[in-house]
Amino acid sequence: MKLNLKNPLVFFDLETTGINITKDRIVEISLLKIHPNGKEELKSRLINPEMPIPAQATAIHGITDDDVKDCPTFRQVAKSLAEMLEGCDLAGYNSSRFDVPMLAEEFLRAGIDFDMSKRKFVDVQIIFHKKEQRTLEAAYRFYCDKELENAHSAEADTIATYEVLKSQLDRYPDLQNDIAFLSKEYSSFNNNVDFAGRIIYDEKGVEVFNFGKHKGKPVAQVLRDEPSYYSWMMEGDFPLNTKQVLTKIRLRELNG
Repeated sequence: MKLNLKNPLVFFDLETTGINITKDRIVEISLLKIHPNGKEELKSRLINPEMPIPAQATAIHGITDDDVKDCPTFRQVAKSLAEMLEGCDLAGYNSSRFDVPMLAEEFLRAGIDFDMSKRKFVDVQIIFHKKEQRTLEAAYRFYCDKELENAHSAEADTIATYEVLKSQLDRYPDLQNDIAFLSKEYSSFNNNVDFAGRIIYDEKGVEVFNFGKHKGKPVAQVLRDEPSYYSWMMEGDFPLNTKQVLTKIRLRELNG
């Protein structure tokens, strides 16, 4: 089924040095841009993470230090990547928990503000798990009747994710061929204020903490009652995006 798009939709996948968003780095990125008219653009490239790639990471994606030693850093390609993503919605497999937060963190480290409020997100894994409970390889086999070659290659996973979403739309009549519907009904970003979900909106649309001793409390209230909590978070091991969101709330309250 051809996707019904109002905005370009970019399927993407990352390979990284590990799974810690604040400490690890991207080593490969693949993007498949689908335009509303059906035109497809595929771009993949290796990235120098400026840190050693652990053996356990190489065992998964096969990328070594030698493979990336002469490749550009993320900072060097960030501007062109941001331009490719401008005005686009995003889709991926397990992207809401890892790929989107990691990509946003890399953009912020490069000095580029990746604004999530301007785009929609579709996580094909969430649709799959709600419908069938499987892995990407099994999803590809189940929906597309194909074996996924080169699994954990960013490009192979990106293309497979695109094909799986199209097949899901063919298979399930209740899935509307509409990115706004898929994003709202099947994305875990709906209530997130920051990408990592440390701050979320409650049922009244108020920003509240989603972790720790202040879980469920309005962020603005905590910052008023315990000003040192802001400093603790800014000095702690939290994603840059979380710190950015926290600072925006603090400045809004100070200037309100």
